[in-house]
Amino acid sequence: MAVDIYLTFNGNCKEAIEFYSEVFNTETPHLMTFGEAPPNPEYPLPDEAKDLIMHGRLMINGSTIMFSDTFPGSQVVEGSNISLAIESSDQNFIQDSFEKLKQGGNVKMELQETFFSKCYGSVKDRFGIEWQLSYEEK
Repeated sequence: MAVDIYLTFNGNCKEAIEFYSEVFNTETPHLMTFGEAPPNPEYPLPDEAKDLIMHGRLMINGSTIMFSDTFPGSQVVEGSNISLAIESSDQNFIQDSFEKLKQGGNVKMELQETFFSKCYGSVKDRFGIEWQLSYEEK
């Protein structure tokens, strides 16, 4: 199981991922915008978010780097816009790790089912490191 790096941007994610793709001569990146996600009537998507990147991924020299824009209204501070992402096919591992990381930390999103994972959550641990944990079926 690898730990992946997740980079977050203030609206210029597409430009950044295309730049890194060219710099490191990678495959054409697959990008998903917030507007392509299934709509949620409880949280309507503002027009200014529709073309922002919700998720992108590049393989650079054997490492997975993931990318996204921050959601409108959230602020990204350069230098603290990096989180670590763990994907595992062991849901118990995801749940146990999340419970341990949140002790003394700050939960950004409780573990829950999303349209992209049956169990996803985000937590900033007591050392200020942000972790994204996601169950991925094999």
